[in-house]
Amino acid sequence: MSDAPAIMIETRGLGRHYGGKWALQGLDLAIARGELYGFLGQNGAGKTTTLRLLAGLLQPSAGQLRVAGRSHADDSAAIKQRLGFVPDTPPLYDYLTGRQYVALVASLWRVDRRARDERCDRLFELLALGDAADELCKGYSHGTRKKVHLAAVLVTAPEVLLLDEPTTGLDPLSTRRLKELLKDEVARGTTVMFSTHVLETAEQICHRVGVLARGRLVAEGTVAALRAAHGGQSLEDVFVQLSDTSGASAQDPA
Repeated sequence: MSDAPAIMIETRGLGRHYGGKWALQGLDLAIARGELYGFLGQNGAGKTTTLRLLAGLLQPSAGQLRVAGRSHADDSAAIKQRLGFVPDTPPLYDYLTGRQYVALVASLWRVDRRARDERCDRLFELLALGDAADELCKGYSHGTRKKVHLAAVLVTAPEVLLLDEPTTGLDPLSTRRLKELLKDEVARGTTVMFSTHVLETAEQICHRVGVLARGRLVAEGTVAALRAAHGGQSLEDVFVQLSDTSGASAQDPA
């Protein structure tokens, strides 16, 4: 019997078009339980489209996908109970405090109250939310909104965590705390996939990265393997070489 970890995110020939133009085409992925996978690409490469497809917010135009062994077509509700998605611009209820918003999400996911309070306190501390947790969401900066929404997602203890440009709008200290938090989640067995164009973050914490260009996966592997395959160049040089944007799709916002 194989001891290999279960595949938690799997796509075969996945594609999505808008108005007849392909934002994503022919995507094959296999991401294991407990893996931290970075999705790299220029704006318009197809990163956000991919994450929205995995989260069940978009329907594929081609191909198949499975999350935690299930497809959205067959069992979307079960997937959403096991998946957390943090978009680049998180939706919050402006007239709730951050703490109230996290409690609301926890109640909708039927998280035990004691577990909710313990996780909430831990996450607010790790994310350095401080007094902001008890202020109304309408006054939050973009970075604080992201941190509160991340806490709300993580309080449900998802098995698969999807994040779209998670470091955008965060100050350096918050970025560092986020990276440590993601490593902690992976150590607990969570599968994490996040999109970014911040190469330093990907290089520091990812087990593997995939590079998207013009809606196609053009390279995948460990950072060390990608650099070796391109003559020992820096990850930045490899990324620039692979991400020629001359034909990039304008259909995907990120």
